[in-house]
Amino acid sequence: MTRSPVQLVIFDCDGVLVDSERICVKVDAVIMADLGCPFTEAEIIERFVGSSTEVYTAAVEERLGRRLEKDWQQQYEHLYRAAFEAELTAVDGIAEALNGLTTPVCVASNGDRDGVRRNLEIVALSDHFAGRIFSAEDVSTGKPAPDLFLHAARTMGVDPGRCAVIEDSAYGVQAARAAGMRAFGYCGGLTPASRLEGPGTTVFDDMRELTGLLATATH
Repeated sequence: MTRSPVQLVIFDCDGVLVDSERICVKVDAVIMADLGCPFTEAEIIERFVGSSTEVYTAAVEERLGRRLEKDWQQQYEHLYRAAFEAELTAVDGIAEALNGLTTPVCVASNGDRDGVRRNLEIVALSDHFAGRIFSAEDVSTGKPAPDLFLHAARTMGVDPGRCAVIEDSAYGVQAARAAGMRAFGYCGGLTPASRLEGPGTTVFDDMRELTGLLATATH
């Protein structure tokens, strides 16, 4: 294994930059119950944290036994917005981590770009990522496919092998590995360390450790 300095740090947003996953799980449970296909919060954490809209929709349709309208989620967007505006905070320690980094950074999220930008503004982190927000809207297939991370690296002009990805979900670390990038799995949120562990992956539970971990990253 030879040392290859990290030239780009790619951050997921939900659960990595903003502490939104707990909020989303509660809202998801309300929405699914309203649709007539209730999932428990434990099921939502297991099956949907970090997943794409396509995965989420397919599971709901399977349980409902019918197809949903193409833009079915739009009628519920106000629930997420209201909850985020009232409760959203930055992930503990992430501001210190970002302030300590000298390596270029960007965001690559399965969420929509406007939502990512709005949430970063709510928690006062948007200045770190101005003009460097990538979303699943940019590619044909979101995580766990590697497409989004590869798109971000290509746009930023950095070889995938010199990128580090900061993720908090099994889908996210799977996508990072498939992209040939070093994965850092944050287990300080809802996803247990056991679901993040794997080849080429460093699992950690305190964002304040990130700068030091990145400094010693190898490929």
